Amino acid sequence: MPLFDIKLPKSIARALNIPVSNPRRQQIKVLKKLLKKARFTEFGQRYRFDDILLSNHPGKKFQKSVPTFDYNKIYDAWWYKTKEGIPDVCWPGVIKYFALSSGTSDATSKYIPITKDLIRSNTITSFNQLMSLTWYDNVPKSAVGKGWLILGGSTQLQKGPTYFAGDLSGIQQKNIPFWFQGLGLYKPGKKIAKEKDWAKKLEEVVNNAPNWDIGFIVGVPAWLQLCMEKIVEKYALKNIHEIWPNLAFYVHGGVAMEPYKRGFDKLLGKPITYIETYLASEGFLAYQNRQDAKGMHLALNNNMFFEFVPFDQENFDSEGNMVDEPEALMIHEIEEDKDYAILISTNAGAWRYAIGDTVRLVDREHSEIIITGRTKHFLSMVGEHLSVDNMNKAIEIVAENMNIYIPEFTVAGIPHGNFFAHQWYVATKDTVDENELKLRIDKRLKELNDDYEVERRHALKDIMVKVLSEDTFMKFMKLKGKEGGQHKFPRVLKGKMLDEWQNFLKQESLA
Repeated sequence: MPLFDIKLPKSIARALNIPVSNPRRQQIKVLKKLLKKARFTEFGQRYRFDDILLSNHPGKKFQKSVPTFDYNKIYDAWWYKTKEGIPDVCWPGVIKYFALSSGTSDATSKYIPITKDLIRSNTITSFNQLMSLTWYDNVPKSAVGKGWLILGGSTQLQKGPTYFAGDLSGIQQKNIPFWFQGLGLYKPGKKIAKEKDWAKKLEEVVNNAPNWDIGFIVGVPAWLQLCMEKIVEKYALKNIHEIWPNLAFYVHGGVAMEPYKRGFDKLLGKPITYIETYLASEGFLAYQNRQDAKGMHLALNNNMFFEFVPFDQENFDSEGNMVDEPEALMIHEIEEDKDYAILISTNAGAWRYAIGDTVRLVDREHSEIIITGRTKHFLSMVGEHLSVDNMNKAIEIVAENMNIYIPEFTVAGIPHGNFFAHQWYVATKDTVDENELKLRIDKRLKELNDDYEVERRHALKDIMVKVLSEDTFMKFMKLKGKEGGQHKFPRVLKGKMLDEWQNFLKQESLA
C-alpha cells in the first residue's frame, strides 16, 4: 500500500516542502516564535525575552542578552530543575522525556530534554525529507510505500520520578505517528523495538527478515551492516536484495558514510540511494533534500534557531572548549568552506546551546552544510589542527587505493620522546602491511592539511598504525554498554576514554 501518491504535481509537493529562500528572514521568524512561547518561563524572565521581542534587531539583541551554554553549564544552572519535575524552567510545561546521549566525548551520559513540541518538529522535518524524494530521478519511488526498518535504541525507556529517559531514537520510535504505524510500514515493530539487549534484538530482526518487504533502512552504518551480514549468512543469500528486492534507500547520519560504502556494496545486489541526515539528541537539524547534493539542507523554518561560531583559536582553547563570549554569526553571515561550531536554540528549552559539532557551509544558495567533526574530536597537540573530516578523507582514499575495506578507525595523540606522535588504530579484515598503511595515511594527511604537513617536520615526529579486527572495536563498545542503537565509535580518543581503550587492548593481547 503506497504511503502517498509519489506522482503528486510538483507544484503541490513544492508547497509542502520547506522553502529555501531568504534564510535570514526564516530564522528571525523562528527565533521570535521560540521567544514568544518561552517568555514566561524562568529562563525567559531571567533573560528578558519580552525586551528581545520588542527590539528592531531581535537576532543581535538575543545574542547580546543570552549567554552561550554547553551541556554542563546549562544542566547545572537550569536543566537539573526540569529533571526534578519543576515546570516552566526553559520551556513551558513539565519535561516528560530525556534523551540519553551516546556519550562518545564523555564517560557519562547526558540528559537532554525532549518535549512534545520537539518530537512534532522532528516528525515534520522527517516528512519534508520524505517529500523531497519527489525530485529524485531514476530511483524506485514505489519503495517509499514499503517497510522502513529503523534499527535504533530500545523504546523500553528508563522510568524516573517524573520522566522517562532513553535513546532519542527510542523516544522518537515510541512516538511514531499513528498513521505510519497503522499502515504497517514501521519495522521491526513495537515488540522487537522494546528489546534492550542488542544481541537479542538483532536475532529477532534476522529471524523476521523474510516476513518483511523493506524499502528503507535507517540507522548507524556499523550496526546495520552487521545486521545485513547476519541475514545474508543465515539464509545463504548472495546479497540482501534476494530477501528484500524493494530495498532502495538508506537513511544514515552521525558518522561519515564513505568508510562503510565498500562493505555495504558487497551486501547489495543493486545500487541504493544514500540519504544523509543530521539528527542529534537535541533535534533534527538538517537533511539531504536533493539528489547528489554536496551537503544537507538546514531545517531553517522548523522551530530551531541556528548560530555559528568560527572554529578557531580566538573562540576555542586547545582542548576544544568554547570561550565565554564567542563570536556568533547567523546563517546569512557565515562563509562557505570554513569550519564553525554550531549553536542551537530549540522548542525543548535549549538556548544558544553548543552541541559539540563542527560544520561547514558548502552551498549558500541551498543552505547546505556538512559535518566536519566534533569540537573535542580533533587533534592539535602541536598545532596540526587535524579534523575528523581530514581523517575520514584520508582513510577513504587510502582504502580505495589499496583495495581494502576499513569500517572503523580511531586516533590518539601520544608522547614520543620529548615530542609527540599520532597513534592510529585501524580495523580491516584484509591482509595489509602496517608500515605501508602508515606511510599512505601520513602522505594523504599532508596533502589534505597544510598545518599537519608543517608539524610533521617539527614537533609531530611520527605516526604509528595498529591493525585490529572490527570485532575488537565492537567488543569494546559492548564492554562500555554502547552496543547498537545510536552509538558510534569515537574517531579521536582522549583522556579517560583513551586510558580505558589502551587497558582494554592490553587485556585482549593477554587473553
